[in-house]
Parts: sequence; C-alpha cells; structure tokens
Amino acid sequence: MSPSTKAKFVKVTEQASRYRHLEKMSVKELLVNINTEDSGVPAAVAAAIPGIEAFVLAATDRMLAGGRLFYIGAGTSGRLGILDASECPPTYGVPFDLVIGLIAGGDNAIRRAVENAEDDTAQGWKDLQQYNISDKDVLLGIAASGTTPYVIGALQAGRELGVLTGSISCNPGSPVSEAAEFPIEVVVGPEFVTGSTRMKSGTAQKLVLNMISTSLMIQLGRVEDNKMVNMQLTNDKLVDRGVKMLMEKAGIPDYEAAKALLVQHGSVKRAMSAMGV
Repeated sequence: MSPSTKAKFVKVTEQASRYRHLEKMSVKELLVNINTEDSGVPAAVAAAIPGIEAFVLAATDRMLAGGRLFYIGAGTSGRLGILDASECPPTYGVPFDLVIGLIAGGDNAIRRAVENAEDDTAQGWKDLQQYNISDKDVLLGIAASGTTPYVIGALQAGRELGVLTGSISCNPGSPVSEAAEFPIEVVVGPEFVTGSTRMKSGTAQKLVLNMISTSLMIQLGRVEDNKMVNMQLTNDKLVDRGVKMLMEKAGIPDYEAAKALLVQHGSVKRAMSAMGV
C-alpha cells in the first residue's frame, strides 16, 4: 500500500455497529434490525455498477478469446467465489475449468477455517500456478476488508504477468483495489455485529458475483431469450424445465419434447438447433 493510500484508508467494515446491547433485544427486534441493515445493500451495489460494468466488458473480451475466470479469496469471500464458480457448469453447460474458485487454505477451508492461511502473501499466486494461469486469463480477488494478503499478493503477481485483474471489496480505497486493474468497491457500512463481514459485506459480494457470472455467461452465448438452454440435465427438475422449454419453443407435446431432449439430443440447445427453432 502506498503512503497516500495508507493515509486515506479506513476500514468501514470494522467500524462499530450502529446497534448496542444486541443480547438484550428480542428475537423480533434482532430480525427487524438485521433486515433494516440488509435493505441498504442493493443501493450500495447499484452505486458500484460502473466498476462492475468495466470489469465484465474487459473479462468478456478475454473469455471470448479462450481465457478462464479465476476467483480467489479467504474465508467467506473465498467460499462465495467457490459457490459462484461451482454453479456455472450445471447452469450454463460450460466446462468445469472455465470458472475456478480458490480459497486460502485449500479445499479443507471451505468447511473449516485454516489458521493464518489468508496472511501468506505468496501462497495465492502459488495456488493459481497449479492451474497454469496466464495472460489469457482473468483473476477476480474477493476481500471484504480489502486487506487480505493472500488475495493482494495474487493480484499483484497476476497483474505483473498480464492477467486481467479485478477485485471486490467493501471498503473504499483499499489495498486490494490498488492491486487490481478493475476494482469494484461496494461500501455497505458497519455490520450489525461489529466486524462480521459474513453479513452485509457477504451479501453484497454474492450479489456482485451473481451479476458478473450471469452477465458473462450471457455474453458468451450460454443463454437464449431468458432461458438456460445449455444447462446440464442432472436431475428431474432440470429435465422437466428442459421439456417445458422445448414444448414452448417448438410447439410440440411433452412426450415429443422429452424424446428429443433425452433420447435424441441430450440438451435443450442441440434439440432446438435440430428442430430449427
């Protein structure tokens, strides 16, 4: 962090909660107050849309040219990245290695916190090198605090190599923003439980990740109209959804749609293409 950034940087996420004596509140008071705090998150995300747009546009170009998208984070931030990445293949039918989520401490840290894993500045880049990350790829660092060494080190190393870098943080003017080419800052204010960034900050990060991955998948041609035509047919719910898509699009009865989907083509996209609809 440069001296100027140090002078200006204040962790809003670590400021004292606006509420006191939480243990004395009734359950209803707790729920209402948490909900009141959460209600301000969408407005904070809306204010960050210009930064989100800039990142998505740049990432789309890289991915259309064959690049991958990496998410990297620690704790809640890392888990949210893994969640978003893991849902792209079944939802959009993309390869499992197109969007990849990494967490400080490795896969064991998804369920159990790994002590001090996020404090290692070099480990993030080491973890990414296992995937042969290159200047064709995109790296999004996720850190509510904006100060996670694991994420900052990875962004700095990636940027030096020519990887397209972005970040999501919940503090303005943070070190992680300085490390990224396309910083996204969603400032949601102090948490209901002081410093508990799994709350509003985590909600904001999830909303932004939804926006990023959904927009990218649409730009990559994985959606037609408003339908997930490339989804994997991995359970009865998704099969039923696919059958209804074909019935609606091709104007055919359910048994014909089911045959086209499950016996002849194996996906809504291929079935629609074969039918010329």
